[in-house]
Amino acid sequence: MKPRSPAPSWWSPSVHRDRRPLLVGRNRIQARLRGFFADRDFIEVDTATLQVSPGNEAHLHAFHTVAIGNDGLPADLYLHTSPEFACKKLLAAGETRISCFAHVYRNRERGPLHHPEFTMVEWYRAGESYETLMDDCAEILALAAETTGTRRLSFHGKAIDPFAAPERLSVAEAFERFAAIDLLASVSADGTTDRDHLAVAATASGIRIAGDDSWADIFSRILVEKVEPRLGEGRATILDRYPVCEAALARPSAEDPRTAERFELYACGVELANAFGELTDASEQRRRFQAEMVEKQRVYGETYPLDEDFLAALDIMPEACGIALGFDRLVMLATGAQRIDQVIWAPVAEVTV
Repeated sequence: MKPRSPAPSWWSPSVHRDRRPLLVGRNRIQARLRGFFADRDFIEVDTATLQVSPGNEAHLHAFHTVAIGNDGLPADLYLHTSPEFACKKLLAAGETRISCFAHVYRNRERGPLHHPEFTMVEWYRAGESYETLMDDCAEILALAAETTGTRRLSFHGKAIDPFAAPERLSVAEAFERFAAIDLLASVSADGTTDRDHLAVAATASGIRIAGDDSWADIFSRILVEKVEPRLGEGRATILDRYPVCEAALARPSAEDPRTAERFELYACGVELANAFGELTDASEQRRRFQAEMVEKQRVYGETYPLDEDFLAALDIMPEACGIALGFDRLVMLATGAQRIDQVIWAPVAEVTV
């Protein structure tokens, strides 16, 4: 039997001809977004890709490299998974409104919604409430649709009206609505969690639980299986007030210490953005990073160093809010693309062994 010919590469003229309208749409959305930020007195910044720490979240995987100094000695560096640490250092330096289009890198991630190298647009507002970012998100969805001349954003059979006001839904409300689980019953006022309580509730909701699953593992499984597929239907969803144990770099909520000022933006079942009322307590941030690295060691047998320079900057960083939006995903929904590599000008080649 004659071997099957490989699929043509992205640079094949026939493939590029099909992709080019999507890529031109990408450029137009990016230009409009730059204007959006400029009109609101944001300064666009450009951060270094190489960092001493790629971030300290247990389930984020970085690309590692080695820098050789003038003395010939090696030093570990990483390609950043987000420009967040650098942007917050700029807030500490005195900037008050910044935006950043950054190429970011995440290992172990490839699929219709994931790519090893992609573009993140982040923006930060010093001295402003994180609810302001919700307004930004609503305007940006409408802007993307206007730019491509569409009345809806769509992905794999799901669609939203980008001009409709997003629904704001707390994580606890979403768990109750879509999984019949009282999530906060398993979270104490000091942020400690009751793994067994959540496991029983998850099992009753039809979620399969392993004996060594942590509270965070169970939370994530419920979110992925029961909640996320139902978000962003008809209109966008702002999934707000994550449990404080899932706060990452967000500060606790003043209304309920079991929750944090963190929201994610969903459209067509796709997570588009992750936002924080930023934590500025360096001691608490260090504790969270260390806990995440303990979990990373348990699950993957590796850890990443802490960025001590970043932790020092938190001591003088002003109160602020910030958000990271997956720019390529936004372009996908606005152009009708079915895979993220369709809207990346020169995708990373698949590695075959």
